[in-house]
Amino acid sequence: MRMRPYAWMPWPLRWFLRILTVLLALMLILSAVVAYTVRQSFPQMEGSLRLPGLSRNVEIYRDKAGIPHIYADTSEDLFMAQAFVHAQDRFWEMDFRRHLTAGRLSELFGRTTLDNDKAIRTMGWRRVAEQELPDLTDATKRYLDAYAKGVNAWLAANPNASDRSFEYSVLQVTNGGYTPEPWTALDSLSWLKAMAWDLRSNLGTEIDRALARTELPAERVAQLYPDYPYDQHDPIVTRGAIVQERFDQEAEPSRRKKKDEPRAGARVITQAAATLAAVPSTMGGVDRDGLGSNSWVVAGEHTASGRPLLANDPHLSASMPSVWYQVGLHCRKLTETCAFDVTGFSFSGVPGVIIGHTDEIAWGFTNLGPDVADLFLEQVDGDSYLYQGEQVKLETREEHIKVAGGKTVLLTVRGTRHGPLVNGVIGGVQEGLDKTGEANAVALSWTALMPGRTADAIFALNEAGDWHEFRAAAALFEVPAQNLVYADVTGTIGYQAPGRIPVRAKGDGTVPVPGWTGEYDWKTAPIPYDQLPSVRNPAEGFIVTANNAVIDPRRYEPLLTKDWAYGYRSQRILDRLREEIGKGKVDAATMSRIQQDTHNGFAAKLVPALMAVDLAGPSTEARRLLDGWDGSQGIDSAPAAYFNAIWRHLLRLTFHDDLPERAWPSGGDRWYEVVGRLLDTPDDPFWDDVTTEGRTEGRDDVLRQAMASAYQEVSDLLGTDVKAWRWGDLHRLTLTNGSLGTSGIAPIEALFNRGPLSVPGGKDAVNATGWDVRKDYSITTVPSMRMIVDLADLDKSQWINLTGASGHAFHPNYWDQAPRWARGDLLPMYSNTDSVKKAATHILRLTP
Repeated sequence: MRMRPYAWMPWPLRWFLRILTVLLALMLILSAVVAYTVRQSFPQMEGSLRLPGLSRNVEIYRDKAGIPHIYADTSEDLFMAQAFVHAQDRFWEMDFRRHLTAGRLSELFGRTTLDNDKAIRTMGWRRVAEQELPDLTDATKRYLDAYAKGVNAWLAANPNASDRSFEYSVLQVTNGGYTPEPWTALDSLSWLKAMAWDLRSNLGTEIDRALARTELPAERVAQLYPDYPYDQHDPIVTRGAIVQERFDQEAEPSRRKKKDEPRAGARVITQAAATLAAVPSTMGGVDRDGLGSNSWVVAGEHTASGRPLLANDPHLSASMPSVWYQVGLHCRKLTETCAFDVTGFSFSGVPGVIIGHTDEIAWGFTNLGPDVADLFLEQVDGDSYLYQGEQVKLETREEHIKVAGGKTVLLTVRGTRHGPLVNGVIGGVQEGLDKTGEANAVALSWTALMPGRTADAIFALNEAGDWHEFRAAAALFEVPAQNLVYADVTGTIGYQAPGRIPVRAKGDGTVPVPGWTGEYDWKTAPIPYDQLPSVRNPAEGFIVTANNAVIDPRRYEPLLTKDWAYGYRSQRILDRLREEIGKGKVDAATMSRIQQDTHNGFAAKLVPALMAVDLAGPSTEARRLLDGWDGSQGIDSAPAAYFNAIWRHLLRLTFHDDLPERAWPSGGDRWYEVVGRLLDTPDDPFWDDVTTEGRTEGRDDVLRQAMASAYQEVSDLLGTDVKAWRWGDLHRLTLTNGSLGTSGIAPIEALFNRGPLSVPGGKDAVNATGWDVRKDYSITTVPSMRMIVDLADLDKSQWINLTGASGHAFHPNYWDQAPRWARGDLLPMYSNTDSVKKAATHILRLTP
């Protein structure tokens, strides 16, 4: 006799096991369905595919990291194939970005993204791209059109949601009627506006400074924005001046006068800040102070190979997938119709390579950070605004924002001669002049809202073969303005500051200014390109850029900005380079070690002050961790954990009571300078907590409380054994998908996010893993990629991406580079055809 399953068990347990069995079976079925759906969208990487529109066959070699190298006979075929590969790996990211840059996210996600769309429609990124396209060179337009053809060929071959990406399958649940539209050249151009927005320099600082001035007198606000310490931290360019309308790197300087700063009201500035904060970040994350980058180049006289070495690591948001996409673009034979042999980092959605090397030159970027955006306070009355004593009609246009699952929203965008009005877009603003006659609106002037030629610059850089061609290409790179470092196979190194940088009739761009007088208007022409700082083969034999000051204003007349990074990273790199050169010749391993440097540049100033304070209680044991600490911030460092906690609480205790919340410190090297100077004035009013009545705190009171609060917080998080504390247990990176990874639905987020990873470094260390002291210790900005180019043998170059080549969750290349990146490892950056083929694990042939 056959016994039924579970017959021997009591009936409640039998029913429980039956239900459990059914649930497990359903979970297995669901897992199988999810696995099948996910794998449906994985790209074909081997064999042969027909790509209508090609003129000849194209070959794509991928290594085990999924990095493609594309070989073609014409430029158009090359960029069409690049588009096909981008779409294979990253189409959801591309589709999401084009909706973002056009102010159309609500078509995907409904009303939850309406504020984002309103902010971007107000600025009109897509409208500017439409104005740019006709003015680009014929070659650039051909390449953009070829790229669009490649994306659309991929779309035509993948008509179903499950074929395109797992994200589309998830989107079907809430927006089942959505189908991606064909790609256009404007979709690529608009992405460059997003890049410019995230690297827009000091606009946030301008707002913070203005808000601080509504709470504090001007002299106390000035303490929070100290001048760049030129006597301690070298600028990028240490010699030269403008002579006969050109920058001469050997000329002697002239001096310039300091200009006045007006004062702004809080109401409209706060409203404008809310609108600008609604613009989604595509590269920079929410922590604007963490944006930056390192790049440096060393001449052959100091290298083991006798040829230059170039290093670059842009610091951007910790996004999933990484904003970068590694690729090699190779014409099989270099001719006039196919002149590209370039390997480097691209943006999915944009043809060409943004940072990398050709067969003859290499280049790297860091954010130059010039002041290219100003807020103009306006007096609006109905449909007009005041300008030089007259009422002028506002410029208006209507934007229709489609909303998934809802009605189309009508947005009326208004502007003045200074740009779109950015206050009141979210939440509304009272119209009409205040009785006091103060401003009631804010307009945004920004160079990226003017049509430009940056798209031309990408292809010109990708074809450049020497210093002169490189400088000609850089002249086209208008927004965002970047520090460009250069090296070539002949041994030349150099630096060029490009970009459209405005010339102001009055003021220095540090605070919002009255628009109605006309006296602060921008002049018609920007700083001429030939007057921007440039250096070729400096006597030192190396050039370092890390968002530090480009040049001392005592030797350079045009105003670039007053809001630089304060040079802690750049000076550390310079010091390390000089030390290594003193030991002998520099090689790629040396460059990598410097990229991984975790030294905290403020520890040498703050630790002695902490050690000098009378202290009692359990925090005394923790303070002993700092005795003899060298400032390094490895993941196993207990002193780093405690020091950074002290820093977090020190800023909170010192400044939160004095400043509006929007202007609270997020950390970073400006605050190193501010606090460093306050440490020398123990009775400065900033030390006093204005919320405590009948008591005046001084420096030592705040330092003592910061140490106690830090001990309490870290012991709560990591335990009371201070020697067991690890910086990596606090300082962790979660790779968050830029769209569905922030949905607020935990199961969805778990599908697309990865981590956390323990990562060394810190904000404004060379290994700049930024974090926001207002929140916690989690990492917000990172070296988004790392690259070291060896001009003696380009095949010995190395690189790493933050995540991986693929944008498909669960694909083997989705985040396979992340653990290597966290450890500081690099991958070979092959570009020679034989090396590429030898490393290839997949070969795909595209046929017409």
